[in-house]
Amino acid sequence: MTPPVAGPADERGFPHYTLVGPTDVSHEHGMSAGTEEIVVRPAEPSDLEPLEKFIGPFVEARRILPRTTDELASLLPTAFVAELHGRIVGFAALEIYSRKLAELRSLAVAEEWQGQGIGSRLVKSCVALARERRIFEIITITSADRKFVSPG
Repeated sequence: MTPPVAGPADERGFPHYTLVGPTDVSHEHGMSAGTEEIVVRPAEPSDLEPLEKFIGPFVEARRILPRTTDELASLLPTAFVAELHGRIVGFAALEIYSRKLAELRSLAVAEEWQGQGIGSRLVKSCVALARERRIFEIITITSADRKFVSPG
């Protein structure tokens, strides 16, 4: 897969990342596969309703904790989405508790796009925000700890 490419920064100074990857796994068998662009960008207020729908199945499967509409809305200024043709395929948020501590929350990637580096891009976006804000430490509470062993 081609490495992610940082695009122009938004008004908060965060680049929009573009990942280019296969649309299917047929390339493993010598067949050519099409490519799609996935953009990782800061979340916006208009993402609230689609985000609620996106994280619903993850909550039902007990893979992430439930979030109320108000909780999600309060996370938007420090959250990032991965998007494919206007459809959310990934999400992560940084909840900032103090100048010393923030928590990476609600990391989720659509099942069909897992293993393509989208979660890593979302985590890196949250880490970049924490660095910009000079947050000393980021924590996460997860049942999938191997995903966080070496994110940088």
